[in-house]
Amino acid sequence: MCLVALASPINCVETDLTADFRDQFLLCYQHMLLARVLEEKLGSLYRAGGRIVGGVYLGKGQEAFSAALGVQLRKGKDIYGPLIRDQAGRIAFGEPILDCVRTYLGAVTGPMRGRDGNIHRGRPKEGLLAMISHLGSLLSVVAGGLFARRLAGTLGDSIGATSIGDGGTSTGAFHEALNMAAVEKLPIVVSVANNQYAYSTPNTRQYACENLVDRAVGYGVSGMVVDATDLASCLKAFRAAVAQARSGGGPQMIVGTLLRLAGHGEHDDASYIPDQKRRDPSARDCLQVAEDFARDHGWMSSAELRDFNEEVRRTVDLTISKVSKEPTPDPFKEKWQALSCADLVEGQHEA
Repeated sequence: MCLVALASPINCVETDLTADFRDQFLLCYQHMLLARVLEEKLGSLYRAGGRIVGGVYLGKGQEAFSAALGVQLRKGKDIYGPLIRDQAGRIAFGEPILDCVRTYLGAVTGPMRGRDGNIHRGRPKEGLLAMISHLGSLLSVVAGGLFARRLAGTLGDSIGATSIGDGGTSTGAFHEALNMAAVEKLPIVVSVANNQYAYSTPNTRQYACENLVDRAVGYGVSGMVVDATDLASCLKAFRAAVAQARSGGGPQMIVGTLLRLAGHGEHDDASYIPDQKRRDPSARDCLQVAEDFARDHGWMSSAELRDFNEEVRRTVDLTISKVSKEPTPDPFKEKWQALSCADLVEGQHEA
């Protein structure tokens, strides 16, 4: 295995701008915009009070990094374990926004039937895992899923992917799972969104190595760093990583440098981030960068960008309106056993 850790972010070069790349770029941009508008709406519903129970954690500023990975995966064949800021990646993987809204509003029509926290949703049979925790746990689960397929002889060319924040890479679960994945040479892609703050703790108080990608080398894992505000660069990095994983290259780790454009959650005003940091290139809005790139290359005009934005907002508004009319669980009629064992419980009653 070639162990290469790039010390500086990779950048997309003009020779990569093929028709296929353009199509994937525009598809990712659509996923990014839909995620941004959807989460803005969820944030407003949360702040309005009473509409959303639990926290709301936005992926604002991380959409490019998330979507660029999700779009490389195959729903129903690959295993994807997204985290709290991966709405763009979820959409790119094929999650309907109805699933998202129904879970946040607690509708019984959603994948979790109104029974679980709004960020713990998924459809495991389709390869979309429900999030357990954002602190390293899903790396273990995705790695275990891949290993189980290998033992069953059903792995084929499927891969696994999950993401984590810079703070989460300091947990024991992350290190144990990455070590296991490296030893077993599992086809897994790990995206590390280095948003420079683990909640309010800066990188300088989290790790002593020069860059988080150095941890990949320590475990015998291929890794690279990317400017996570640049969709074109993110696509180039994840295309290469996924191809390497599918071809037997073992685990791949991509570290994306960015600054989240919101607090840790909607309850956090992010006042601990210095104004100077907000003027850093890593604080660019990836959505605006993608729009400028598409416009500059003649892929979308200003009018087309504006029309698409309006269409996305209509779609989100209609989805919120639809789900708002759907029922929530009735505690007096609901059978509260685990969904996975419902058939077993009903069978015992019949017996």
